[in-house]
Amino acid sequence: MKAIILFLLVSFSTIGFSQTTNNNENEDFKIEELPEIVLKKIGEDFSVYLPDRNPDTDVRQLQDYFIAYELGKDFEGYDNYLVIMNNAKGTLTATYNHKGKLIKVVEKYENVRLPSSVIYSVIKKFPDWGIVDDKYMYTQTDGDVLKKHYKVKIKKGRETKRLLVTPNGEILKG
Repeated sequence: MKAIILFLLVSFSTIGFSQTTNNNENEDFKIEELPEIVLKKIGEDFSVYLPDRNPDTDVRQLQDYFIAYELGKDFEGYDNYLVIMNNAKGTLTATYNHKGKLIKVVEKYENVRLPSSVIYSVIKKFPDWGIVDDKYMYTQTDGDVLKKHYKVKIKKGRETKRLLVTPNGEILKG
């Protein structure tokens, strides 16, 4: 009986020591987010959609709804097939070819939540001005992003200006 108890004590104590971890091991790893790419294979063609990481939840919600949308066999019999999705802030329009391949996506939104980099760069360059209106434009053709910018309207007293700003805060026009 003593041998069994001694065996159990020794086995549990070695199991207990094997459960300890070194906290410094986790510090060596960095977690980085990779860009999202959605691929849908239809026949021999691939459809590519590169969603944007916009801070506005309405924009992301419409993009997520589009990603989950199944084209099915609706495109058959047409040269081009157009899908239009709307929500309170904007529109997402997608064009598919006769094989069901995604050709083009055009997104237009108004009065969205601006990224902090856009707000910071506008306030830094125009300190006494206030942002009164904005539009977000995003266009993609065959998986290549052609247009991705914000049109921002700022106001100071009775004077207004229109700016064209990239998502990283670079002011292109203004």
